[in-house]
Amino acid sequence: MSSLLTESDLIHEKEVVWLENPSGLDYVRQALDKTKRRNTKPPYVRDGRMVGYAMLDEDASPDPDSGLYKRRVFFLLPHDRDSLPDGLYREGAPGEAVDPRTIAPREPGAKTPRSQSGSVVVATSAP
Repeated sequence: MSSLLTESDLIHEKEVVWLENPSGLDYVRQALDKTKRRNTKPPYVRDGRMVGYAMLDEDASPDPDSGLYKRRVFFLLPHDRDSLPDGLYREGAPGEAVDPRTIAPREPGAKTPRSQSGSVVVATSAP
């Protein structure tokens, strides 16, 4: 899923757990993953690394067809800006990228100048 999540997608989020300190990251990718549990660390099956995830409240119900919960996962891929500052995303960002400083339970996260252009660009363009 893209960064175009709505608050209704996240209505049962109770807490965001960060596995890494997000303050040093210009952006994180976010997606809704289907997991067996609502309140433990979800499995991670992508390249790269998981940097955070959402835990759901007691009122969250699994999908009636699959029995799985939809939970937000935050991750970075090996070619993202934090690992390759002069790489593909030196400027710009992937579509599902949001600024981790704007993420909170039940808040979809937002694109900011930092997430889209990088902290170096933001720092050099400040008055």
